[in-house]
Amino acid sequence: MNHNNKILKYILFAVCSLLWLQNTQAQNVGDNKDNDLSVSLNEVVITGTGTKHTLKDAPVQTEIISRKTLDSYAGKSLQDILSGLSASFDFNETDMGSNMQLNGLGNNYILVLIDGKKIHGDVGGQNSFGLIDPNNIDHIEIVKGASSALYGSDAIAGVINIITKKHLEKGLLIENTSRGGSYGEFQQHNVINLQKEKWNSLTNFQLKHSDGWRNTGEEDPDQTESHIYDSANKTVNRFTDWMVGEHLTYNPIQNLELYAEGSYYKKRIYRPNGKYASVDVKLYDLSYQNTAAATGGKLSLKNHDYISLDVSFNQHQYDYNYTSLTFEDIPGQSMPYPYYPGDQSLQSDQRRTLANLKGVFNLPYQNRLSVGSEWDYEWLKAPRRLDTDSHVTDQTGAIYLQDEWNSFSILSITGGVRFVHNESFGFRVTPKISALYKINDFNLRATFSSGFKTPTLKELHYCYVRDMSGVYLYLGNNQLKPQSSNYYSIGGEYNIDALSISVTGYYNVVDNMIALTTIKNTEYNQLSAYSQEKIVSYDPVKVRMYQNMEDAKTYGTDFTFQYKINTHVTIGGSYSCLDTRSHVLNEDRFGNQYLEKINIDGMAHHRATLFGSWRHQWNKLYNMDISLYGRAQSKRYYQINGNGKAYQIWRINTAHYFNKNKYNYVLNAGIDNLFNYHETTPHGLNYGTTTPGRTIYVSLLIRFKQGKMTKNNKNNTFKISNEDEKD
Repeated sequence: MNHNNKILKYILFAVCSLLWLQNTQAQNVGDNKDNDLSVSLNEVVITGTGTKHTLKDAPVQTEIISRKTLDSYAGKSLQDILSGLSASFDFNETDMGSNMQLNGLGNNYILVLIDGKKIHGDVGGQNSFGLIDPNNIDHIEIVKGASSALYGSDAIAGVINIITKKHLEKGLLIENTSRGGSYGEFQQHNVINLQKEKWNSLTNFQLKHSDGWRNTGEEDPDQTESHIYDSANKTVNRFTDWMVGEHLTYNPIQNLELYAEGSYYKKRIYRPNGKYASVDVKLYDLSYQNTAAATGGKLSLKNHDYISLDVSFNQHQYDYNYTSLTFEDIPGQSMPYPYYPGDQSLQSDQRRTLANLKGVFNLPYQNRLSVGSEWDYEWLKAPRRLDTDSHVTDQTGAIYLQDEWNSFSILSITGGVRFVHNESFGFRVTPKISALYKINDFNLRATFSSGFKTPTLKELHYCYVRDMSGVYLYLGNNQLKPQSSNYYSIGGEYNIDALSISVTGYYNVVDNMIALTTIKNTEYNQLSAYSQEKIVSYDPVKVRMYQNMEDAKTYGTDFTFQYKINTHVTIGGSYSCLDTRSHVLNEDRFGNQYLEKINIDGMAHHRATLFGSWRHQWNKLYNMDISLYGRAQSKRYYQINGNGKAYQIWRINTAHYFNKNKYNYVLNAGIDNLFNYHETTPHGLNYGTTTPGRTIYVSLLIRFKQGKMTKNNKNNTFKISNEDEKD
């Protein structure tokens, strides 16, 4: 209690300091009309309907993390940004990827887009956000709830659309960002953009490294033969990743834009493994690589109509890189197979081909029709992780329609439907309808949407043994049923020039929800002979299998606010209250069936974020802002390995903007986790957060443009114009 009181005193002191600084500088501002007193109500968003709307007029409730907020926060990753700026998100990052959760539902139910296009990078069922460079993000749009009518099966919990920065000015632009921090953090971001006549070339490179950290050397005694206090396992392992990409755009005629793009991503995780640090046992590192290619175009027609086509291919590969002599059991072989240092062993090879044809047409009587078709082909080979020694595939086709009706200035209605056919699970229809009713400064929104999601190839065919502190067996289930959902939400929003407040209540029902559940060690009857041969030599501590729950419900309330006190000071925050209910059919030792209530892994009842920001323009060449951010979370619930602890974390960032001739510079310096909170939970148990404690970071952006740069005071960025262009 005393600790919490101290934290509150620090927070009050920081807020008062910001207000005092604002008052001491107020006389420098006067009635300067260049300072914008409004919050981001006129930001243009696209995710909710797939068409452009201002934020305050969007028919579908959309949460936005603006460019200005991203600049002030200076997050090191997408995980850092989302968890720190939106109370609806949390992450439990592991070597296998980012275990993300949105309003009670996990990775498989959240669709992540980059500029409206689906990303690929499923690693063990978790999204690999290393593919996304935080320095390349312009803003983020978040739509919560089922959006399957427009986006397909992955969008049952919601959609995250990452809108990247666009460099479309004529001439040459070169940009470099370097960042360093505690625990060996180092990041590099480089962009070269060249536009000439009908061509635009954008080349980007990113590099990230961390030495990792170990919060404790203790192992969970329930998963080891004896209590161990000198484990080699780390809380977060050392890693290095990098990506290079190219995006070409060509405009052969005025109304036609064609593009082609490609990227290559590589990540290596340096993974100590063993019960005793003094022995320094190290068997293998983890390696990921992602290859992507896409092409397409957009034909603009009269009356803002257009037709677009996008085709993409992605391959994501996961390997073991052996660092010492290791013997592995191979199905079909009587003797373990030896791997020597430098050998590489394929764990999974995932490939996806996507094609999307879409048209948007403005019709009479204020109707805007979106119509399209989509084809999705998935291929997976995982020699040591599937119930087959070959590969498995899945194929889905869909047609979707959506109409936006805006005949009245106070009422907008959007309705859509998707017709889906999956080669294994047949035909389904998913409708959606949203309404916006405006009463002066109040907006009322309501949504009903349904979702449909087939089991993933991993959920159907997985068969994997994890041998860390103890042996865990993870099993797929080829008897799984497809999932469906019904999502309901109603919310209110109050907007004036300087203040925006929104409250939304939601209720999401998922039938046949798929989750990992614990089963008896002897229940292997559903496995093929190939799978049984894989696991026959193991005596696992626990067996976890993908199963359909009888029912799963998530419901809660989201609250956000932002208030611009004056031209210098802005405050805001968000709060999410969540509850879940789920049951799975089980049987007791006498064979009697019963419904067992279980938690949706990772659920926390309460999450909140809070921020205060002070900005000041000292002169035409220098701007500065100081921002304080906090996030808090109650206990996270899990079926096994303990619950994650409640926590609160605060950070402060200072951003400095300089402009001189053809160059501009942005310097960020800050402290994350001001009060040095960290957990010493034994390895093998669940964490509330894996933070190492207080960290310090500094980053510097240098941008050069062959042309004239002029400052845009509205958002602390710089507008670049070519010297040859006339005003």
